[in-house]
Amino acid sequence: MSDMKCELDEMEQTNYSINSNTMDPKNNEELIIYVQNLLQNVQDKFSLMSEQIISRIDDMGNRIDDLEKSISDLMTQAGVEGHHQIGDNEQNVGLNSNYF
Repeated sequence: MSDMKCELDEMEQTNYSINSNTMDPKNNEELIIYVQNLLQNVQDKFSLMSEQIISRIDDMGNRIDDLEKSISDLMTQAGVEGHHQIGDNEQNVGLNSNYF
């Protein structure tokens, strides 16, 4: 989480301009080059952020898989079978709800 905040802080501080010493475009050719460079910079940053997001999503998926395996192992060690336990609870809830 702190890595994400640091990256966001860096991105907030980053300016999308080409260089601070670049002069304002004087003619159409300079304007075209300026805009192309600006768009390329934005596209590069977008690509980098997309890769970082996809990487984090993959990491989260792996963590979820590990967590599911750990829970399954714990249930097996405890002698609990998930689908039977859920079924029993549903039946008990059904019986209890008839009294209300």
